Amino acid sequence: MIRAFIFDLDGVLTDTAEYHYRGWKRLADEEGIPFTREDNEHLRGVARRESLMLILKEREYPEEKIMKMMERKNNYYLAFIKEITPQDLLPGAKELLEEIHATGIKNALGSASKNVPDVIQRLGIRDLFDAIADGHSVERQKPAPDLFLHAANQLGLTSAECVVVEDAAAGIEAALSGGFRSVGLGPRERVGKADVILPNLDGVKLVGLLSSLEHSGH
Repeated sequence: MIRAFIFDLDGVLTDTAEYHYRGWKRLADEEGIPFTREDNEHLRGVARRESLMLILKEREYPEEKIMKMMERKNNYYLAFIKEITPQDLLPGAKELLEEIHATGIKNALGSASKNVPDVIQRLGIRDLFDAIADGHSVERQKPAPDLFLHAANQLGLTSAECVVVEDAAAGIEAALSGGFRSVGLGPRERVGKADVILPNLDGVKLVGLLSSLEHSGH
């Protein structure tokens, strides 16, 4: 029995990847570190500190410098996301959230971002969520299952009763290790381990989604 959906934010409901890219790119340029859009793809679904470590590669910095770089990047990102409006919701996202909400099935958010409350407020979808798990909620981020387990716990549900909707390989891995069913958005090479794979949420209806999950053999 599916009683809740747990949605990732970036790349699923809205695409803040461009803002993250601009933030990391500005930091990298200031530090004289090469950073491309292709590099940015490897940061999909990865928490802030781990993202910085991937950008720094073998370069070593004192902890104080690392903390200041993370703060600088986040300040750039926060300035960029002030531009976000409900127009930045990805096609089909709000419609599916509203449909789920109307049926009595729960909606939760499971995102490694520490800026979730501000972003979903700007997107105009805060009222559609029954629980929020973000970068402040747990110590271990994806691919550990802790974030999704925290969301399920907030809802008073088991992982078997919840479906994770993700666009990142790390997120699908987290769902699998936590015992959740999953819907992967994007190319098969990235989300191929999900129970159901879709290009995006455009035109997705709850009844079709539930049917696909039922027949996924999970």
